[in-house]
Amino acid sequence: MRKLTLAAALVVALVAASVAVAHGIEGAKTATAVSGTFSAAAGTVSSKTCTTADGKTVVVTNGTYTGTAAGGAGLAGAITLRARSVVNTSDDVGLVTGAYSIKGGAKGAFSSVYDHGSLAGLATGRVHGPSAALLANVSATFGATTGFTNGKFGGGTSGGSAVEVTSSGCKKAATTHEHSDARGTITSLSSTSVTVAGLTCAIPSDQSSHVNAKFKTGDSVEITCAYANGATTLTKIEFRGKHR
Repeated sequence: MRKLTLAAALVVALVAASVAVAHGIEGAKTATAVSGTFSAAAGTVSSKTCTTADGKTVVVTNGTYTGTAAGGAGLAGAITLRARSVVNTSDDVGLVTGAYSIKGGAKGAFSSVYDHGSLAGLATGRVHGPSAALLANVSATFGATTGFTNGKFGGGTSGGSAVEVTSSGCKKAATTHEHSDARGTITSLSSTSVTVAGLTCAIPSDQSSHVNAKFKTGDSVEITCAYANGATTLTKIEFRGKHR
């Protein structure tokens, strides 16, 4: 079984749920087995990506997913899920948590472990007002940008993985600065680029008219260029020696 770092929170939730059921039995309440299925497609989603200190890529997505649920005891109808997924895409494991609402039926919250496209966890909530509580294992196939498919409340819900959650934060992406210098005569000059001693650099569009007005092919110059985003761009150009 795969382990990352998230199990503690889910175990606490399961223990809390067990305590709640025990109190229900003490109070002479009854329990009825129910099950349901659901699917929900992605609507509005927004994602952020970062890299952790140990080099893992983490994608955090907040989204709204809508679809249809089928089942009994308040588990049938139009379903809306508002979910937040935190997935370590380097290892394809993480957490999916949020809230669900079935029109005219159950509504509540869920917490689940995500493992290679599948999630399994626990859903809690209310059915038909405050008089009936829902506690169910929940599972589904999940994609942050696509939604939930093969979803189940109870009824043969798939067993899940365990992950461990740590507080390892994301680090800022390293910025690489590369510079090139060349001294010699201008062998080629256009509105978009300049070549000196074999080094060709793109001229920024807001500097093109200035460079072309001041310099010409054959001038002896010194240039400095920076490499960024796959392009070598002119950052400085000046005459060398006497300028006619």
